[in-house]
Amino acid sequence: MSNNPHPAAPPAIGAHAWPAYGRAAGAMFLVGSLAAVSGVVNDYPFYGGQAARYLVSALLLFAVAYGRRIPLIRPTRREALLLIALAATGLVLFNLFVIEGTKHANPAIVGTIVGTVPIVLALAGPVMHRTRPSARIIVAASIVVAGTALASGLGTSDTQGILYSIGALACEACFSLLALPLLVRLGPVRVSAYTAATSVPMLIALGLLTDGPTHFLRTPTLGELTGLAYLAILVSGIAFLLWYRALPMLGPDRAGLFAGIIPVGTILTSLLLGFGLPAPAELAGVALVITGLLVGLHRPRTSAPTAAEAAIPTQV
Repeated sequence: MSNNPHPAAPPAIGAHAWPAYGRAAGAMFLVGSLAAVSGVVNDYPFYGGQAARYLVSALLLFAVAYGRRIPLIRPTRREALLLIALAATGLVLFNLFVIEGTKHANPAIVGTIVGTVPIVLALAGPVMHRTRPSARIIVAASIVVAGTALASGLGTSDTQGILYSIGALACEACFSLLALPLLVRLGPVRVSAYTAATSVPMLIALGLLTDGPTHFLRTPTLGELTGLAYLAILVSGIAFLLWYRALPMLGPDRAGLFAGIIPVGTILTSLLLGFGLPAPAELAGVALVITGLLVGLHRPRTSAPTAAEAAIPTQV
């Protein structure tokens, strides 16, 4: 593991990029499966369920660190503050804004606004490296966002719903942008484990304030237990590791394009669970997402590396 604060550009072009592409796509596919699977836990206390989910995820990730002999080094003060901010925005506030947003807006409009995160990352990622955003990546991100909107559908909302959705969008971007400096020294396993663990006391506090001590947790049914286990192991644990391994190799602007895979994961998971065939608009949206990915990930061999490709290298 390199501790060089100014690492050289990783080989994230051509054949070397395919593992990173696969990890980013896999992470977003698992996140997309959340919508189809979460129906089985809708009746479970939300914050209690989220706290249990991330606690299990953290324990599993710590077990991965132990099994791979990755020492659990102590974060610096700056890293600790970034971990708190990452957990608070990317996990806790994101969930809070989505839940509150769906009370004032159709879930489709919330998903569509959050689905614009590729454009946010295409702009914010290069700014972090003090370079100009890539016009090609912005065009590709716009195509991906159009495909996501078409696949997710549109809906109605009041002003509060829009504001909550924008808040969720900002938190979704923070999940990647705040992690980048942490990955330099801590690596994806530690960042994933520390972030999940940091979110647990925050979610417990929200649950106690919202639901009270008597309704914060209860014994789950078999279906709820299965759903929570799926969220903890696949949507949190494995997806976190995949994303945080791909993010440094691709940079936030290029990695952000893979957020368009989320509705693909939702559609295919719903199909596998027998929820019906996708509508023509959903298939058209998926086609647009794939088109955007091809535009954004294709790179002429003669062009110079972008700042995103000069991001930190993949860590253990």
